[in-house]
Amino acid sequence: MKKTLALLAATAAGFALLTGFRGGGCGAHRAHDPAQVNAMVTEHLDEALDQIDATPAQRDQLHAIKDRLLAQAQQLRSGQQDARAEVLAQWKSDQPDAAKLHALVDQRIDALRAFAHQAVDAGVEAHGILTPDQRAKVTAKVEKHMQR
Repeated sequence: MKKTLALLAATAAGFALLTGFRGGGCGAHRAHDPAQVNAMVTEHLDEALDQIDATPAQRDQLHAIKDRLLAQAQQLRSGQQDARAEVLAQWKSDQPDAAKLHALVDQRIDALRAFAHQAVDAGVEAHGILTPDQRAKVTAKVEKHMQR
């Protein structure tokens, strides 16, 4: 179950990254500023940490994990922008290079896979930081969310 939850979190994070942190509905195509994303994630993390009565030391450790993942996510997102530019350039050319496009897809999948593994490792690290009671509270919240 823990591996499944970590994989779901990594997949959701990867999807958000590959879509450029888009939001707003109605076809909005505005990417959020990294500072806005950081603020939003920090707010959600702090709310969760309040709910499980995290200690100051736990908060520091978990914020460090969040900061590390967001930095890695920003690198992944930057690579996605470069990939989109290359796809567009190939589309505009008289003879698109299928091998180059396939290699680009493989590169992006490898980058997403690496990030997903880093997210899973971060989840395992966070698991070790929390007490059994805190993990039970997190589990209950995740299970409730999954039932929606």
